[in-house]
Amino acid sequence: VREVVETIALTVLLFLVIRLAVQNFNIDGMSMEPNLHDQELVLVDKWSYLFHAPARGDVVVFQAPPHPDQDYVKRIIGLPGDVITIDGTTVVVNGTPLKESYIDPNRQGDPYAPFVNRLVPPNSYFVLGDNRAGSSDSRDWGCVPRKNIVGKAAFVYWPFGADNFGLLPNVSSVYADIRAPSSSLVSTASATEVCPVMNGPPGQSATSAGVDGNSAMQRPG
Repeated sequence: VREVVETIALTVLLFLVIRLAVQNFNIDGMSMEPNLHDQELVLVDKWSYLFHAPARGDVVVFQAPPHPDQDYVKRIIGLPGDVITIDGTTVVVNGTPLKESYIDPNRQGDPYAPFVNRLVPPNSYFVLGDNRAGSSDSRDWGCVPRKNIVGKAAFVYWPFGADNFGLLPNVSSVYADIRAPSSSLVSTASATEVCPVMNGPPGQSATSAGVDGNSAMQRPG
């Protein structure tokens, strides 16, 4: 009897550890095309960010600032202290234009107003959907607080055999040339425009004007 109890206890413990480290989500929407597809299932790593901070290029699932009852999935572009400029389809981080190999040229676009030298505040992240023409993201409602981030999207496991099945590609090379912003750039940005951080739902829906919020809803079980 004791061995049975110990086996059950160990099984329950392993289950809880796994649930704390990994969580499965359903992709609902197209704002991360071509890298994540509508209705795919992904595993989200909740463990790694306990040991290191999120990095540029990471695809993360987070509680959506404009809709706290939903989870969104987007790519981190700017870290705390970074200075972001977006003009049309050009994204500039700390004065360095990005050459984003993971963006489909046919899905490029910017339905939002351009801005110059927007400072990412402490403990916040600037995120964008890969489908730039159809994503509600930091261009729309501002930066994501660190506390909202659930984890890093790591593995597409359904449907089996999909063109993106498996581990999400590491795109850190896209950001390899980015350096810390100069003090003069930070001073200019902080004096003119700081990325807003939303603490509650706004009056306007994040999915307004046909823009796809791309929530990543948790699967039961």
